[in-house]
Amino acid sequence: MKKIMNAPERFVAESLDGLVRAHAELVVFGGGRKFVRRRQLVPGKVAVISGGGAGHEPLHSGFVGSGMLDAACTGHVFTSPTPDQIVAAMDETDTGAGCLLIVKNYDGDVMNFEMAAEMAAGRHAVETVIVEDDAATGPAVRSRGRRGVAGTVVVEKLIGAAAERGADLATLKALGDGLNAAIRSMGVALRGVAIPNNPRETFVLGPEEMEIGVGIHGEPGLDRTRFADADAIIGQLGAAILAELPPELTAAPDLHPLLVVNGFGGTPPIELYLAYGLAHRFFEARGLAPVRSLTGTFVTSLDMAGLSVTLALLTTDQLALWDAPVATPALNW
Repeated sequence: MKKIMNAPERFVAESLDGLVRAHAELVVFGGGRKFVRRRQLVPGKVAVISGGGAGHEPLHSGFVGSGMLDAACTGHVFTSPTPDQIVAAMDETDTGAGCLLIVKNYDGDVMNFEMAAEMAAGRHAVETVIVEDDAATGPAVRSRGRRGVAGTVVVEKLIGAAAERGADLATLKALGDGLNAAIRSMGVALRGVAIPNNPRETFVLGPEEMEIGVGIHGEPGLDRTRFADADAIIGQLGAAILAELPPELTAAPDLHPLLVVNGFGGTPPIELYLAYGLAHRFFEARGLAPVRSLTGTFVTSLDMAGLSVTLALLTTDQLALWDAPVATPALNW
């Protein structure tokens, strides 16, 4: 598979170097280039730290900056960052109020962030929020709970905004844990993933096939089905999301729907906006008309062709956190 790169072993490091150079007004490398952090730290603010394997860009490094993450740790492609990277980020960004770790619910990420929290326990106050938004992987499918996928952007944005406003560690932990019930995502792939230095895609689909319920590490989904038109695809994703949201939330009159349509890296904007329009109509017809939206490429699986739909049901206070100013390489308003 052709990639614009020099060598697979330098792929991630050179990409991060480009990110930091392109957005030098917002971000810098931390010590030893082990992580990317916001250029200007805020004394007395809880440090919000996340991370994961490369290949999901702009998640997580693209969301470092004012109003979102203080630091992001990046591992090799689809490989968790190491505990020492995470500890180094805590040491450099904790300005006195402790650290909140945001972790996608994948075994490697959870294990390494837990180890880092234990290693840093004597020096930092630490809390962890594990993101679990994937509608395809409920308890019946996966013993460790739902995977963390595109809903991670919503969690990082809301927690980052609350931290910027001065919320303490316990408040941020409660906010993050509470969001898990209110956010669901579902993805579809039309083509597998080409990993650097690997001559084959992670899975191969025939010309009349699609994969429903995919994650963000190139893994197959729940079901391989016949390729369908956009209305049918969005209908399947939307129905799966609604089936996995608590009924008391979908029926609540005082919650505000946020709709995210996210490309997996190989899907052009024309298709993403088409999907957003169909998804908006789908949820509006069911009494959940979105009041906020985000459409684009935010949580990728390298160059996978496909997309995910995320619905987040937010309180009025949470909606205000979504609207709060943010200045990062990938989100800015």
